[in-house]
Amino acid sequence: MADQNKLQQAIDHVLERVTQKGASADVIANRSNNFSLKANNGELDEYKVTSGQVIGVRVVKDQRVATSYSESLDPTSLNLMVDNALLNAEYSQQDPHQTISCIDSKISTDLSEIYQDDDGDVDQKIALALSLEQGVVSKPDAKSAPYNGFAESDAHVILANTQGTLCQHSERSTYCYAYSLIEKDGKQAMHGGMSSGRKFSELDANYCINYGYDMASALLDGSPIATKQYSVIFTLSSLSSLFGAFGMFTSGQAAMKGINPWRDAIGSQVASPLITITDKAYIEGGFSIKAFDSEGFATRDTILVGEGQLNSLLHNSHTASYFGIENTANASRSAKGGLGVGSRHTVISEGVNSIADTTAGEYLELVELQGVHSGADAISGDFSFGASGFLCRDGQRIQAVRGITVAGNFYQMIKEIDAVSNVLEHDYNRSFYAPKIRFARLNIAGK
Repeated sequence: MADQNKLQQAIDHVLERVTQKGASADVIANRSNNFSLKANNGELDEYKVTSGQVIGVRVVKDQRVATSYSESLDPTSLNLMVDNALLNAEYSQQDPHQTISCIDSKISTDLSEIYQDDDGDVDQKIALALSLEQGVVSKPDAKSAPYNGFAESDAHVILANTQGTLCQHSERSTYCYAYSLIEKDGKQAMHGGMSSGRKFSELDANYCINYGYDMASALLDGSPIATKQYSVIFTLSSLSSLFGAFGMFTSGQAAMKGINPWRDAIGSQVASPLITITDKAYIEGGFSIKAFDSEGFATRDTILVGEGQLNSLLHNSHTASYFGIENTANASRSAKGGLGVGSRHTVISEGVNSIADTTAGEYLELVELQGVHSGADAISGDFSFGASGFLCRDGQRIQAVRGITVAGNFYQMIKEIDAVSNVLEHDYNRSFYAPKIRFARLNIAGK
């Protein structure tokens, strides 16, 4: 509580200083405590306890905007932060659309599920961290667990502005992970598993160990397949990575900058009628739950693509003003950064196909993509990645596949969909939700 009072006092000081200077502003203050562990050769290789605080201001004066931040709450440092922001604003271009527009918002994220009491002690957490590595290396042909660990975070955010807004958010999260490196007959393969939760007891170390090991073992004897077009199903983690590489297609900020290929496509068919994509503010168990955005507006659901038709992009007050449309309350800003746009939970709705129908016949299941961001052109939609997975038939894996390249165009790919299953899944980070989606054809370069 003392730390929270210090943050609040610092915010009040900053807002008073800004007002005295004849400007308007919003302030974000973060306080966090973090704990992480990693194991190597049966011993703890990392035992890290960190805590920190940062306060950042976005000032608007004479239609000019700038940001600055401080990791000190000392009044002298806070004054310098404000003065630097105002000085930087003098050299920025005028922008009548970026204002401090959230008035008298008083919102707290009052959800017990995102801030639960810690139910594990230090000894239990150390034991878990050590068990991740030990669980991997005790298995046949497992050379090592090169990446493994446990981490937890306790974070508190206060957002306030010169228009009377004061919003607060607290959350706790924890996760563990383990990668298995397998070596046999001169071949190597590696894969990992991750488990996340809001409290220690929700973590599943055995899943991390077994999923990574089993997948690496299954891929070990993989080889390239014939070069041609294949029907493809991505595992959810791979699909999440793919959508993340092309995330600008939902961004009103990218549209404002003229680099979103869907800028002028509102009301047009941009995807298969089987696809509905929603940005959800709340989904049970989600890890991006927050009652307000980075300007203080109450978060809400936005249907981005409804049965293949583009309904909306994600907007903050700046981009919404620029286009003269409604704000979707998707402002995203850290204490150290400028105003942007971000999603909460991306949800691709379930379809009508059973799992059996979705996986009928021959298809390629891709479980690993390499070089996703370097191999993707978010504007044109073209992509080319290294990939691994399995050639499947009627839902059964019949051949491990490695050493291939998958290529196509994202914006064309999502128009050519054969089936969408009726079972919704979530990725490790619990921010991307989707059913199995069978894409009709992608180019695979193998042998």
